[in-house]
Amino acid sequence: MIPAMAEAAIRLPKERRPRDATRAASRVAILDAARRVATRDGARDLSLRGVAAEAGFAPAALYGYFRNKDELLLALAADDLTSMARAMRDSPIGGGLAGAGAAALAVLSNAETMAAASAALTGAPAGGKVNDAERLFNGRMIAVLKALSDASGLPSSSRENQSDVVLIAAALTGLALLARSGRLSALGFTPEEIIARLDTRFKV
Repeated sequence: MIPAMAEAAIRLPKERRPRDATRAASRVAILDAARRVATRDGARDLSLRGVAAEAGFAPAALYGYFRNKDELLLALAADDLTSMARAMRDSPIGGGLAGAGAAALAVLSNAETMAAASAALTGAPAGGKVNDAERLFNGRMIAVLKALSDASGLPSSSRENQSDVVLIAAALTGLALLARSGRLSALGFTPEEIIARLDTRFKV
């Protein structure tokens, strides 16, 4: 009896792996479908029903992965943040803030999900905990700020430097919004010009 139980205990993790892998693959398929729908119809008009149809899932099946549209948008935005951090880290060596800023702007300019997901960020209720979707988003955002800190040469050891990095991130986010809407060019500026100015102001 005991050897049989021990054998079952050894076998159990192996049996779970295919289910975990299948679940992970399904989640990726849902996110890929959501990305296609967001690109086609706009992230703000994203619906779980539309994503389910695109992914070939029953609408109810999506609730096993995302509780609502907000969680799905946050997951898409978290993926965009990962792409942004990677793009900044891979920007040309010596490119500094200008190179990282241009890389971040390229991702932001093509990521409508970031703006749509902002409404889904509710923060923790009084005395409550941040949900898993927001925790994932926050973790990816910190990775972006770290990449920006490294690129700008502003070590995160001081509160002042941390504030500067958040200020740069806010400036890049606003710059992307102005560029996407055509307002920046209407004002007579180019993104490159503003990024160069940021690089000059925060050069260490």
